[in-house]
Amino acid sequence: MEPGGAGEREPLLPPWSRPAARRLWRPGGGSGGGAPAAGGPGDATGADNDLHIKQAVVFIEDAIQYRSINHRVDSKSLWLYRWYYSRICQWILGLTITVILALAFVETPSSLTVTSDVRYRLPPWDPPCGLTESIELLCFLVFVFDVSVKSYLIGWEEFCKTKWLMAYILILIVSLTDWIVSLSFFCTETVRIRRILRPFFLLQNSSMMKKTLKSINSTLPEMASVVLLLAVHLSLFTMFAMLLFARTKDGQQDKEWVGYFRNLPDSLTSLLVLLTTANNPDVMIPAYSKNRAYSIFFILFTVLGNLFLMNLLTAIIYNQFRGYLLKSVQSSLFRRRVGIRAAFEVLCPLEETPANAQELCVSVGDLFQVLQKVDMDPRCKQAIISSLKTSSYDRLSAAQFQKLFEELDKDAIKQHPPSPEYQSHFMQKLQFVFSHSYFGCLGNVVALANIISICVVLVMDADKQPSERDDFFLGAINCFFILYYLLETLLKILAMGFKRYWSYPSNRFDGLLTGILLILEISTFAVYGFPHPGWRPELMGLLSLWDMVRLVNMLIVFRFLRIIPNMKLMALVVTTLLDLVKNLRAFAGILVVVFYAFAITGIMLFKGAVVPMGNISIANTTSGNITVQCGTYEQLEYWPNNFDDFAAAVVTLWDVMVVNNWQVFLEAFSRYASPWAKIYFIAWWLISSVIWVNLFVALLLENFIHKWDRHCHREPLSDIEYQRTVELMFRDVLEEPTEEELMERLHQHPHLHLCR
Repeated sequence: MEPGGAGEREPLLPPWSRPAARRLWRPGGGSGGGAPAAGGPGDATGADNDLHIKQAVVFIEDAIQYRSINHRVDSKSLWLYRWYYSRICQWILGLTITVILALAFVETPSSLTVTSDVRYRLPPWDPPCGLTESIELLCFLVFVFDVSVKSYLIGWEEFCKTKWLMAYILILIVSLTDWIVSLSFFCTETVRIRRILRPFFLLQNSSMMKKTLKSINSTLPEMASVVLLLAVHLSLFTMFAMLLFARTKDGQQDKEWVGYFRNLPDSLTSLLVLLTTANNPDVMIPAYSKNRAYSIFFILFTVLGNLFLMNLLTAIIYNQFRGYLLKSVQSSLFRRRVGIRAAFEVLCPLEETPANAQELCVSVGDLFQVLQKVDMDPRCKQAIISSLKTSSYDRLSAAQFQKLFEELDKDAIKQHPPSPEYQSHFMQKLQFVFSHSYFGCLGNVVALANIISICVVLVMDADKQPSERDDFFLGAINCFFILYYLLETLLKILAMGFKRYWSYPSNRFDGLLTGILLILEISTFAVYGFPHPGWRPELMGLLSLWDMVRLVNMLIVFRFLRIIPNMKLMALVVTTLLDLVKNLRAFAGILVVVFYAFAITGIMLFKGAVVPMGNISIANTTSGNITVQCGTYEQLEYWPNNFDDFAAAVVTLWDVMVVNNWQVFLEAFSRYASPWAKIYFIAWWLISSVIWVNLFVALLLENFIHKWDRHCHREPLSDIEYQRTVELMFRDVLEEPTEEELMERLHQHPHLHLCR
């Protein structure tokens, strides 16, 4: 037992508890050490019963959230545990993580400028020394409290096994030390180690992100084999290229050598960029114009590298990562089953078990008490309570108890409210007409006609000056269509009832946009009057008439997305994307971590490296001793892409991740900073474009295939929406843990010992 854990000595059962229970649960381990309960032998005292209920509540909440049950289970610790995982506590912790990450936008070098272009950017506002540091210190204090509570709740034995918590403490020590160094230098130091370490706080707070990171780490050996094959492929073709395009006596014929294969680093870089097709066909043109046979070399390199090896890497990542993620989800299921079984075991001593009973049971009444206190989804709670009320049992066995909580594993189902029932025959007819799918199709046709009319007007006015435009026609048709949209919305509400209408996401989307369009149209009429020929008033207020009309038209175009739910295959694709946004936040979180770390590193390496040379946009222009060629950083005016502040660094990394013209950044920062800068950008390309994007593609495929299979095997009902999580996505292929595995894990609990 950890020193200071005296609260864990209170027993779950008195030492003389009835032998019929055939078990003894003791917090903190050991066969003794507990004072006898005040109630004496026989029934468990009220305090013991209350403790059992609290333990069962916490274990079920652990199961719901896929949390480990290896924590202290005495009364005070259970209260602290539930308080720590309460919504307000977790919200404060999440807010603290957000604040400390957002400090990068305001602390030196600040991103609070209108533009990041080094030619036009004004000197940014730099916070005084101690301002952001004070906020940072408050965040650190919250993290110190967080790690202290976590360490206490799991106990010293579990703490020593938890690498994440040990790393948490180490990161805090390093960060606080670096914070003290910053104040001692009056915030003038250029390198702040703690800024790179900040993403760790986001990473350690998400169990799914940690599982995903573990899965990525397990997938790395298989990915490394293909990356090594890519490196061999790149090296061999680099040597071939240097031999094919070697320097000759005729300088006019050496354009390929001068531009792309002058030396080994340039040759490797040119072919690496070609692997991403970012410089195709530019890299081939000088040699191809000399002899068309040279195209075979570049085509062969691209086919082998880009079409075969890169896609093979995607396939390997999909196959391996899916397997490792499946293992992680399997462990989550095991945690849930262990939590439910632990709740059953602690509730068993509350039920009088007959001496000749073959199995242990839990009273339905005790379970009712637990369910009333458990913080869980109301749908699941109501389903479990309904099952209990309709069952004929007054006691539940372990199997029945476990089966009851399988409701947690089912799809979240949202059922829409019923339509209103009208007594009038006329109203029933109207309800039938305006709730019919054909009425929705008519609305889609009208929306399409609106889009077409806007396109026609835009094409007709494309070459006109603002003073030559007549906004009468566009204003009049917008007025007509917006009135129709308003009428359509009101008729649907009449037919379906407001609650049923609002329960559909497509209707909420449609209704909100219609309301915004109506407000904008009324505002336009109030300021500029009704449309009429020659309707071109001057600027009044914040927006001109043309700006108002453009804003209305953009919303109308956006509203056209309402057709998606009516097209089943398109709706399937969109719901897949929405599921990814909702359920795969762990991947987005890991991308944020990597972006943040690379952005801070980039600021340390390249801040102030890019120096403005003026507004140069002419090809092959000479400025001083530097010749600016077509397609370079200066000629393309990529000046806003730099590492002078955090926001600019993030955008620059995004542009490199997309790999369109990323060779421009390689060349520019190699020239402005150091030739070794290429290593930074290549490492970013490998992590972001090769690994993360392929992981995202793998999960996108998995999610879409799963939804496609369900779509083919079961036609969804119109009034039911199914919402699935990552765990439910793999539910069909998960294996249920055995009784022996569950009991073995319970016997290994550091604070609860089960004796049978």
